[in-house]
Amino acid sequence: MPRQVLLFTRAGCHLCDEAEAILIRHGLSPQKFDVDANPELREKYDTCVPVVVIDGKERFRGRVNEVLLKRLLK
Repeated sequence: MPRQVLLFTRAGCHLCDEAEAILIRHGLSPQKFDVDANPELREKYDTCVPVVVIDGKERFRGRVNEVLLKRLLK
């Protein structure tokens, strides 16, 4: 079943790059949003990127836990 995956990120963020790689490795296609390109997103997520939202629920902030991600995808 396809899932809607949103990834809130910023340029130069190594944790954001890791999060994207983990999501892709698990067959997900995240839609990326640069928090620095939108003042509202920057205010909401400035200090906690990457943020991963799966099917409308915020699941990860800062780091993606791969074990938990596997459980969520079952």
